Amino acid sequence: MQILTLTSDMGLDDHYVASLKGKILSAIKSVQIVDVTHQVKPFDVSEASFHMMCCYKDFPKGTIHVIGVDSEPIVNFGGSDGSFPTIMEFEGQYFISNDNGFYGAFLQEKRPDAMWRIESFMKDPASFKFPTKNILVKAAIDLMEGKQPSELGVPANGYKSALALMAVSETNLIKGHVIHVDSYGNAITNVHQSLFDRFGQGTPFILYFKRKDYFIDHISNTYNEVAQGEKVATFNENGFLEIAINRGANASSGGAEQLFGLHKNDVIRIEFTPQGSRETLESLF
Repeated sequence: MQILTLTSDMGLDDHYVASLKGKILSAIKSVQIVDVTHQVKPFDVSEASFHMMCCYKDFPKGTIHVIGVDSEPIVNFGGSDGSFPTIMEFEGQYFISNDNGFYGAFLQEKRPDAMWRIESFMKDPASFKFPTKNILVKAAIDLMEGKQPSELGVPANGYKSALALMAVSETNLIKGHVIHVDSYGNAITNVHQSLFDRFGQGTPFILYFKRKDYFIDHISNTYNEVAQGEKVATFNENGFLEIAINRGANASSGGAEQLFGLHKNDVIRIEFTPQGSRETLESLF
């Protein structure tokens, strides 16, 4: 059975998501539709890319992902600022999105296996009215019916860049920011464990967030390594650094988001103490 995922900024209060699924089910009887999320902030392609980065590897090869965030094409003949619906093949899966920065944020330093730009929609002005359904989902249906991506579009030589989700490092310092706050109130940052580990295992550090008196100096393997209600920093399943309150979602605090006032795009800093420095020696006594 074909698997198709949907990611959008449409929310669940209106009929839009049902309309997408109705079109799919009317065309393809044997398809399993998986909702990644429909709660992406409107037009926020970086948030859409974060959700997709965190789950696409759990799907089998051949899965088709439709990302309906900021999906209206911008046709700029003779210019470079347009955005066209595009099909990307990557690690055996297909991703269908407007080329609006999503691919740049999703891929980061990786490269796609192939990309095709869809241009046929320009012959049907009505498709602009609901582009996620009438362009992106239509392309997904065509793929599920056996058409090749090369039949649906022309080869694309590149894609739009986006504000990188990656943190930056300086001498003994990592600067990052909150990229998502989940339903538990956990603040997920763009600091990846691979970057953190470059400074060496066991190097003393202090993680500062929001204010100088909000800090953590230890990475826990699990939330329950600290007492209930205590702040905790841990790397999640996808390797991103989280700032959380253990079981805070069950308390009046509402997690790190409410207690610390941590919101998306807030800056965090990790300051490392160099090996052999005076501060390192003093920490031993």
